[in-house]
Amino acid sequence: MTTDTSATGAFALRDFAPVPESSLGPVVNELGYYVGRIERNLYWVTDGVYQCGFVTTPDGVILLDAPATIGHNIQRAIDEIASANDVSNKVTYLIHSHHHADHASASSLFGTDVVRIGHEETRKLMLRDNDPNRPPPEETFQDQRTLEIGGERIELGWHGSNHSPDNSYIYVPNHDTLMLVDVINVGWVPIYSLNLAVDVPGYIAAPEIALGYEWTHLISGHMGRLGSRDDVALHQQFVGEIADNLRQVFTTFDPTEYYQKYWPNMWASVSEHLDEVARRACAPLAAKYAGRIAAADIDSFVVSTAVWILESLRLDLGLGIQVHP
Repeated sequence: MTTDTSATGAFALRDFAPVPESSLGPVVNELGYYVGRIERNLYWVTDGVYQCGFVTTPDGVILLDAPATIGHNIQRAIDEIASANDVSNKVTYLIHSHHHADHASASSLFGTDVVRIGHEETRKLMLRDNDPNRPPPEETFQDQRTLEIGGERIELGWHGSNHSPDNSYIYVPNHDTLMLVDVINVGWVPIYSLNLAVDVPGYIAAPEIALGYEWTHLISGHMGRLGSRDDVALHQQFVGEIADNLRQVFTTFDPTEYYQKYWPNMWASVSEHLDEVARRACAPLAAKYAGRIAAADIDSFVVSTAVWILESLRLDLGLGIQVHP
């Protein structure tokens, strides 16, 4: 048996709704990156899909995450800024938002002469993964830690699991900026299963925690532009509407026909039942959010996110769970 690996082997490529201009960011340069000033000596770098940040100081550069897809362009972006401002281009500190390889695998490019900092769970998970591209942080924190480096203040916070068990808030108060990765995809819907969230209630609560900080600029780790407080509110509205629709559909929809038709194949019954609830909950979203948030018409992202939220409503919050008499 052979498997067709061509993009069009099984079906014609589909068309999707246009991406709103508001969801796009600056055009990257010929090397594939954009670097811009956020405030004073705090900068951000993007390749259009991933983001990181850095602060220049008299004691060297503080790097905030090291995404693999930006890779060597991180140092190129730092070199560009350092040359223009006559400051050091040497990365001396690297702060990890969490342990995932896509946001951390360029860490190894900066060698061993770097102080790596992250949540204590980030260290545990990186030690477990044993990935040479992701040396575990030597310095850790549990709930809160304030760093004073080269005259800059950076506040690290962990408020419980959300996207991952260790995902942390990186707050740079003197630059009016918060970094929270893999929760809000600025201007875009979450990808599969609510951005692959390991803790759905924690993920849904995270934006409100983020809004509890005082900031104007958000480094979200993904997509091509910085975020605002309005972007967080739009994300909350979109996810909240999925959850509200699911509650309404799940508690009023009669799935009897699925369980009669497919018995004794319970998995077929459950799959058809819950998938149909998710599809109905998501049906109004593409039209309602057209022009406001990108990819609302990509069913594989939106419906899988709805299924994941539905399972959390059932299993975490007890929706529809009945005790046999």
